[in-house]
Amino acid sequence: MKTTYIVIDDQKLARESLKADIAEVAPELSLLGEADGVVSAVKLIKATKPDIIFLDIEMNDGDGFDLLDIIEENRQKIIFITGSKEYAIKAFRYNARDYLLKPVDQEELSLAIQKVIDKPIIKSAENSISLSTTEEIRPVKIQDIVRLESVGNYTQFYFSDGSKLLITRTLKDFEHQLNPSNGFLRVHQSHLVNAYYINAFKKSDGGYLLMKDGSMVSVSVRKRAELMDFLNNC
Repeated sequence: MKTTYIVIDDQKLARESLKADIAEVAPELSLLGEADGVVSAVKLIKATKPDIIFLDIEMNDGDGFDLLDIIEENRQKIIFITGSKEYAIKAFRYNARDYLLKPVDQEELSLAIQKVIDKPIIKSAENSISLSTTEEIRPVKIQDIVRLESVGNYTQFYFSDGSKLLITRTLKDFEHQLNPSNGFLRVHQSHLVNAYYINAFKKSDGGYLLMKDGSMVSVSVRKRAELMDFLNNC
């Protein structure tokens, strides 16, 4: 049985471009239809029950998050295709499968499609990370990581149960695995935090984050604007 999909975008040219890209990287996919707004998208999803939903965020009669509020059971089918990166973390908090920026990179598009098709396998890999200390290699759940702190050529991991782990790799080594796609923000040269555990941003003393575990994390001037964009779009 063919994997099916729909495209939701208020711009006809954008829909045509995306369909052409999909035909190029995943010709086995079957198009069931397209919509240009939230209302028409809801009707299309209910009528066609697609395997994959390619969704823009900003539309004339609402946005992609309005749609996700209506179709909660379909969120793991969603691949956002949008012109702005500012909603990326919010998208993943809604459990969307992936978030791609326009113009779409075909390699990234192909990988995103596979994430939906191979959901059980990929999901397991994405939700854990193997950490190597001087004594052992330990798999941990990404959701249990509160924050990371640079300690010279090492990285200190802090976990939700209060435990810590010193890893024999630099903080930069973890940025490709722990990034906005799974809720992590680089807020300082020495700090990478899990956005889920942010309790508040304090403006005093140059600005710092108060985490849910009670720890305080400095925010650099260079990273402050990016952090504010995130907090204002939560």
